[in-house]
Formats: sequence, structure tokens, C-alpha cells
Amino acid sequence: MELFFADDIRDARVRLDPEESAHCVRVLRHRAGDEISVIDGRGTLYRCALELADAKGAEARILERTPGFGSHPYHLTMAVCPTKNIDRYEWFVEKATEIGVDTIAPVIGERSERKVLKTERLRRLALSATKQSLKAAIPQIAEPVSVRDFILSAPDDALGLICYCFDDMERVPVTAALQAGAGRPVMVLIGPEGDFSPEEAALARERGWIPVSLGPSRLRTETAALTAATAVYLYFLSSSAAARRLPSP
Repeated sequence: MELFFADDIRDARVRLDPEESAHCVRVLRHRAGDEISVIDGRGTLYRCALELADAKGAEARILERTPGFGSHPYHLTMAVCPTKNIDRYEWFVEKATEIGVDTIAPVIGERSERKVLKTERLRRLALSATKQSLKAAIPQIAEPVSVRDFILSAPDDALGLICYCFDDMERVPVTAALQAGAGRPVMVLIGPEGDFSPEEAALARERGWIPVSLGPSRLRTETAALTAATAVYLYFLSSSAAARRLPSP
């Protein structure tokens, strides 16, 4: 299935921007009358009939809508400190999008080596990965904030999980924390190469964040972030499957 993205959807019609139009008409050689699939980036898939095969501004008529296409049964925010090597962070954004994440929030820690991050490229990567993995909702890429500000602004109803490497702190497995916080939106905080400062970790605990373990291996920032995202995905996937197998009362 080929997916196109459009944010101009009105009057039962979809209008592709020049980049998507060129890909549809010039690269894939779609012509008027062809059926195409379009996502709105907010969770809905549109089955459409292409009516104007213009490489600068293609237009299609909506035939069918499918809300929640490619959705996942949880709400996950990954707050991850940018890596010194930006390629590693971009890899994380791409793979986390494929697995299933709602928001990627770059956070700058006291020990972060990278203090500046341009988010526009990350948004393009997220869009490409969304289409590739057959989803209709594009993860939100937030503008960078400090770790401290992110912790202080986190909603009270969220299940906050912090992954860090201090040996003197007791940690619980991610799955145990998820089970204890069932039904709440999940936020996972991943530190930079030098880990969180003791002050950042203390603030998180004061605000109710749960220290969690990702296993005995020492992981790079982007590996830890993707491992956490995968753990959330697999936990809720198995929980949903188990719920479907339960007999009716």
C-alpha cells in the first residue's frame, strides 16, 4: 500500500502539496481515475479517486474514511536527550515512529553535549516513517526544552518513567511499572550520554516519576530510548491480545 500525506482536506476532496503530488504523478505515475490512499497525519486514512493528476497540485475525491488506521492502544511520549551524533537521534525518531509513539520530546539535560536541535528534519523523518509503517497519525515532534522544565510541566495524570544509571537508586522493571499504572498515558525520560544529573533525577522522583530498569546491559541513549518504546509497545500488544482471549462473563 502506498500512502500519501495531505493536510488540505475539505469539501470531500484531498489536495496534495507539490512534493506529494510530484511523488504521486511523476514518480509513481498515477493517472486520473486511479485509487490512492491518503493520511491526514491525525489518524484517519482516506481512500480516494484521483481526479486531477497534476504533478504540482494533485487533487482526489474521497471515497471512504478509516479513522484510527494503524493506531496503537496506548499514548506514549518519549522525552529523549539529543545525542552528540545527530544521526543516532534521527535513527531513534525513525524507528520509534515505526513501532508506535505519539510524541517525541527532545529534552536538554545538564550533562547534554548537544544543546541545540533543529526539529524540522525530524518532522520529515517522522512523516516518512509513518507512511512506511502504514500509520495515519504522525508523531508530534516537540521543540526542545530543559529536562527540568519538561518534568515540571508533565501532566499529573501521566505515568512518568525515568531511565538512568545511578547504582544507588532502586529501579523496577518497565513492565511492572506499566502494569501498576494501567490506563494512564505513558511518558518515558531518557538521559544524555553522561546520564541525568543527581539533581534532575531527584526532581523527577519528587514529582512522582518511577525509576525503571531496561535490563543489565549498558545502553546508548538511542538504544535505551528504542528499547523503552518497544517495551511499551509489546506490553500493550500482549495485554490487548490477552484481553481478547478472556471468556465473556
